[in-house]
Amino acid sequence: MDIAAESRIDRWGIDWSVVALILAIKALVLILGGLTYTVWQNKPPAGLHGWLGIWNHWDGPHYLDIARDGYVTQGDQQNWIVFYPLYPWAVRLFALVLRDHLLSAFTVSGLASVVAGVLLRKLTDLDFGATISRTAVWFMFIFPTSYFLHIGYTESLFLAFALGSFLAARRRQWWLAGVTGALACLTRVNGLLLIPALGCEALVQYRTEAPRVLRAQWLWIAFIGVGFALYLVLNYYVFGDPLAFVQILHDRFFKTPKWPWVGIVKVWNWKWEDARKLHVNGTQEFFFILLSLACTVWCWRALRASYAVWMALNWLLFTSTSFVISVPRYTLAMFPIFILFARFTAARLVWSGIITFWSITFMAFFITLFVQGEWAF
Repeated sequence: MDIAAESRIDRWGIDWSVVALILAIKALVLILGGLTYTVWQNKPPAGLHGWLGIWNHWDGPHYLDIARDGYVTQGDQQNWIVFYPLYPWAVRLFALVLRDHLLSAFTVSGLASVVAGVLLRKLTDLDFGATISRTAVWFMFIFPTSYFLHIGYTESLFLAFALGSFLAARRRQWWLAGVTGALACLTRVNGLLLIPALGCEALVQYRTEAPRVLRAQWLWIAFIGVGFALYLVLNYYVFGDPLAFVQILHDRFFKTPKWPWVGIVKVWNWKWEDARKLHVNGTQEFFFILLSLACTVWCWRALRASYAVWMALNWLLFTSTSFVISVPRYTLAMFPIFILFARFTAARLVWSGIITFWSITFMAFFITLFVQGEWAF
């Protein structure tokens, strides 16, 4: 047992050294974004709103539109029905107090990212102890696309609920696993994947218990689907069709279900018009497809079966489409990757340095692109 690490945990089970680490990384990320913007644009961001606004690109403004106006049926904003509602609803709630939707978006993401880090620490600690669990948090928050945990995107809120659901299931608090899973499902579509993943966890617990007993509490796993059902109700309320989002995904976002190799081959063969897009939209997308696949196979050998199911289904979800995109960002949801990195590097200082250097280098590179308004997943 790492006594020094354990001594940092208070009576609520919060490791405040982890909280401090997350806040320090968060500050450095936001400062780096501001500095790179200043250098490349030859002007500093103007005030607090300017420092936050440089991160408000791509999907970020769509969530703010929903937070301000709700879901609408006219104009380009009608397409935002494909974005799940819990995150913009949370932003709208905070805006009632903060009086600013952009600031509220950063507040929601900031708080959720801290919760996600604390929960990853607790979840990993169940199997591997304090040192590895704190290292897992380190790798999650320096991952090349981890800046999405701090800005106006759903990644941090989704991870907080997904990790909370796994942790509750591991502790056999199945009602809590169902409720947090439903909230994850109302945040991102891959919340649905918690149903088979936690079903696998229930099976693992059943097979390792003596005597083996079927437990009624496992029915709470089905409650996760309530989150998706509410999303379908929202589609029906706005458009009169519970599956309205399916057509919009096809027409506006060019996404239809396909075998994984169809979209992956398209990423490999796509003829990008310049070297920058070739590297970011081509090379990096393809690299993270392979990285997440390799870690999925590794997870089956090294971690719990429920984690491996989560990894495999997430990988299939973001590759089984006609237009594979944003894989480096979607990989963040595959949290067992960070546990694998932490375990592997525990007695391998050189590899710890290599993964850290790779993570921070490409995070800085992607941040530099993103704050200029360029595509970075």
